[in-house]
Amino acid sequence: MFARLALCTRLPSRIRQSNVCPVSIRSHSQVKFPRPHGKSFVHRSELKQAKRIVVKLGSAVVTRDECGLALGRLASIVEQVAMLQNQGREMMIVTSGAVAFGKQRLRHEILLSQSVRQALHSGQNQLKEMVIPVLEARACAAAGQSGLMALYEAMFTQYSTCTAQILVTNLDFHDEQKRRNLNSTLHELLRMNIVPIINTNDAVVPPPVPNSDLQGVNVISIKDNDSLAARLAVEMKADLLIALSDVEGLYDSPPGTDDAKLIDIFYPGDQQSITFGTKSRVGSGGMEAKVKAALWALQGGTSVVIANGTHPKVTGHVITDIVEGKKVGTFFSEVKPAGPTVEQQTEMARHAGRALASLDPEQVIVTPASRRHFLQILSTCQRLYSLISISSVGRLSQPLIDRLSLSTAKLNSLAIGLRQLAVSSRDSVGRVLRRTRVANNLELEQITVPIGVLLVIFESRPDCLPQVAALAIASGNALLLKGGKEASNTNKILHQLTQEALSIHGVADAIQLVSTREEVEDLCRLDKLIDLIIPRGSSQLVRTIQRAAKGIPVLGHSEGICHVYIDNDASIDKAIDVDSKCDYPAACNAMETLLIHRDLLRTPIFDQIIDMLRTENVKIHAGPRFASYLTFSPSEVKSLRTEYGDLECCIEVVDSMQDAVDHIHKYGSSHTDVIITENEETAEQFLQQVDSACVFWNASSRFADGYRFGLGAEVGISTARIHARGPVGLEGLLTTKWVLRGEGHTAADFSEQGSMKYLHENIPVPQGSFS
Repeated sequence: MFARLALCTRLPSRIRQSNVCPVSIRSHSQVKFPRPHGKSFVHRSELKQAKRIVVKLGSAVVTRDECGLALGRLASIVEQVAMLQNQGREMMIVTSGAVAFGKQRLRHEILLSQSVRQALHSGQNQLKEMVIPVLEARACAAAGQSGLMALYEAMFTQYSTCTAQILVTNLDFHDEQKRRNLNSTLHELLRMNIVPIINTNDAVVPPPVPNSDLQGVNVISIKDNDSLAARLAVEMKADLLIALSDVEGLYDSPPGTDDAKLIDIFYPGDQQSITFGTKSRVGSGGMEAKVKAALWALQGGTSVVIANGTHPKVTGHVITDIVEGKKVGTFFSEVKPAGPTVEQQTEMARHAGRALASLDPEQVIVTPASRRHFLQILSTCQRLYSLISISSVGRLSQPLIDRLSLSTAKLNSLAIGLRQLAVSSRDSVGRVLRRTRVANNLELEQITVPIGVLLVIFESRPDCLPQVAALAIASGNALLLKGGKEASNTNKILHQLTQEALSIHGVADAIQLVSTREEVEDLCRLDKLIDLIIPRGSSQLVRTIQRAAKGIPVLGHSEGICHVYIDNDASIDKAIDVDSKCDYPAACNAMETLLIHRDLLRTPIFDQIIDMLRTENVKIHAGPRFASYLTFSPSEVKSLRTEYGDLECCIEVVDSMQDAVDHIHKYGSSHTDVIITENEETAEQFLQQVDSACVFWNASSRFADGYRFGLGAEVGISTARIHARGPVGLEGLLTTKWVLRGEGHTAADFSEQGSMKYLHENIPVPQGSFS
């Protein structure tokens, strides 16, 4: 009694309220999950279709230690289950914890009883040390069942979700009449929108029969809650079984050992390659029991995911993440894909990348294969472009279709850029940046080296693939490419070309195209495999990747809000040139906001600017100040931070060059900004004050490009302030390392009592010097 009261006082006040749980009959108008049971899901992405879900909570998840419940952890799990239940799914919980909760209650009762007896019968003020006897598990279960259920009931009531407790034993499944009764009860509870909470009746359950294990689809010995959850999932034709424990999932060897790797997807037959460790310090199962139960459920048509339910950073969303198809834990699948997993692709790329770094980039980039496949690529791209144009009328925007195309002009520019890159890459990897004589016969060098493994995620621009691949080759980096589905056929052809060029040198695996159904967020979590992520696409893609990246640096820009400021000293010919907007409106370096000096309003220059924009069919949006000057103005802009990516732009009025700089800093994205003026002093002030990656004077913003800068190609434009900024070419994909050459030198040699002195003399480095 006292233990129960002590527990209740630790619950949040909102859980201690005695609310009545409403019961409602499930409506067929709720979210539908159309999938006939009988076959498990093949891919994680299909888990979103799961309607009937069993969540198994292991002892390590439910308990805080060997004695006591993890209340905060349970509360977050209950919240997720209730949320999925309210989406229209049918949730069931198989829970442990009754023994631990009962042990906590009984220990409290024993300690209280002993202290009371000592106080009554002992004449001494000092109490003797109290000894708690070994508590029998069945007695603990009997004492803990009611309290555990009351806790679940209180928590679920906060989400207007009703629960019901069901205690089962082996007989309830093996006796046909009892099995039918159990099945009927569970179906009725689900129909009434109630969450069944199931546990083995540990107060009366007999010990498991030795050697009675999983024996086919129709027979399973319920030894623990793992086997109970599997049997229940198959019996109830559940779509998904989520088994939460205290490990991240299934490893190829015991977790914590050297080289132990988490298995993303586990297939029947792979268990021979697994080495199981000891079971958890709490609970009666273990990973081997979980795998056996999972494979049995999988054979019965239920998909299974084993994941960690104890990690404080993921417990609050682990169940919902699994249902959303995110890469969490180990997913059990009956269908093994033909190709390697993305983790295997990354390992292959890293291994081949080390060999790639030792090759001459010029030999690899320019090969006969690139010229032989030119016509094949062009004809294929033109055929795909025609199909897209015909089939996508009204569905895809014209700028998107233009980005998907690979014309002769684009391929010619691409070929020229790759040849430029091949020449410039001679002085890349291994170049000596500085050389220092630290002491006599002790020399230090700083040299350029590859970053490692790059992940480039790009959307609808297939010409990005050969550019990025060439840059990776030139810099000696391994590369993973994830392209948009709109250009998948073109990407495959370009990747085949790249691998043909690399295969000549035995490093074809250095460039990998991820063609599996990997979600972008899942790729961004491979922090132990990937060293740098480079997104190329919309601002939404870049922001999504920046949020999803876990411990991996992201190089890129979230938006391309580029400004052109027309000063009051601007030349009329340069002011009316609309190349910044009209050359390629979908590019990230296209002008989005035109800033005009106030003195130019109602002048011939202003009129000609407006006429030129209208001639090019550019839709104009008025900024707040510009709109105030007009009686009949264009549509007022909704936001001054808008990247249109089309033949649209905003026009705003500023009072001075300084006013333009302030506007750019407030509303720009630090990408590319331009001043048009004949006043050199004003131009130089603008160039110095604007804090953007690219700042131009009397030149189109479209020059912000690696090819136009002479870099040969670029992986993108970075607006970051460290590592690389602006168009990122070969130099931006290199880092450095320090090489020290000595003759048995020790730090003690340079102490006060040592015989050597530091020199720290800079040694001139000839141009083109390599380590």
